[in-house]
Amino acid sequence: MPPVTKRQKEVLDAISDFVDRHGYAPSLEEIGASLRLSSVSTVHKHLTNLQRKGLLSREWNRGRSVTVTPPPAPAGAVEIPLLGTVAAGAPIEAVTNPDTITVPAEMIGRKRAFALRVKGDSMIDEQIRDGDTVILEARDTARGGETVVALVRGQDATLKKYYREGAKIRLQPANPSVKPILVPETQVRIQGVVIGVVRRY
Repeated sequence: MPPVTKRQKEVLDAISDFVDRHGYAPSLEEIGASLRLSSVSTVHKHLTNLQRKGLLSREWNRGRSVTVTPPPAPAGAVEIPLLGTVAAGAPIEAVTNPDTITVPAEMIGRKRAFALRVKGDSMIDEQIRDGDTVILEARDTARGGETVVALVRGQDATLKKYYREGAKIRLQPANPSVKPILVPETQVRIQGVVIGVVRRY
């Protein structure tokens, strides 16, 4: 990101906050009011400088067209869908809230991937904790011992290790205090296999 002054950062934040609250871009007067700037020309000057730095864009001769330019993804990084929450514990109804997350490209390779936030601690011995984000290869089959996100009975999503036992599937936690889930194979659908974990400290 190009260097910006404290005031330029305040201008960018004011625009982003306004869009978050109202769903459309502010006028020059509204930007000035939020920053207690009485001069529209001063606001115009800040916007022009930020536009030169590539940090915002606006259409010529059109009001409310100011758009903050999102920062580029770091080199060697890719953006993948962040599709909501999955339980590492008792199954919970699958929750989807589409978003995106940026991860190292080497983690994904050529795989089709997506991410889910983790709720619960049933996979703690696999170093997957409550609040982590798991990165998954999207596929509908798994080998024994792989950590998967499985849809159980068509509605409950859970994060467990996958084992086949005859006509049943055992979804095994990595926490001795949590019981495994044993269900008929016909009631389990693999959604993806874990290939990485992202943690914020």
